[in-house]
Amino acid sequence: MSTELRTFTIPDDSPEEAQEQLSAFLRTVEVQRIDTAYATGGWRVLVLFSDLRRKEESQQIEAAIAAALNGWREKAAAHAGLPRDAMLSDELVAEIARFAPTTEHELSIIVGARGLPASQHGGDIVQVVRSTLDLLID
Repeated sequence: MSTELRTFTIPDDSPEEAQEQLSAFLRTVEVQRIDTAYATGGWRVLVLFSDLRRKEESQQIEAAIAAALNGWREKAAAHAGLPRDAMLSDELVAEIARFAPTTEHELSIIVGARGLPASQHGGDIVQVVRSTLDLLID
C-alpha cells in the first residue's frame, strides 16, 4: 500500500463546502500526517494518506493466500506424517501471504529474513501463491 499526498484549500469566504469535501475525503483514507498553513485567502491542508479501499483489497488477497497455504500445509503435513507447524509456521504463513512471492527466489528472501533455512517445499508454496493470485484475478 503506497502513501499518497493530496492538498486542499479552505477559503476564508464560504469555507463550508471545502470543509465538507475535506471531511468526506478523510473518512475514506488512513491519514498518516496532516499539515496546515495559512496563506492569503484561506487555509491550505496537506494530507499524507493511504487509500483504505486498497488496504481492504490487500487484506482480502492476504486472507485468500493464507487460507490456501493453510490448506496446502494441512495436506502436506498429513502426507508426511508431521504436525502442520513443521511444514510451515503460522507466522511464516502470514509473512508469505503478506508479500505473495511468485518465485522461489522471492520466497527465499522472505524465509531468509526470518533466519530460517530455505524450505524444501519452496516450489509447492510458490505454486499455491501463484494459483491463488490467478483465481483472484480471473
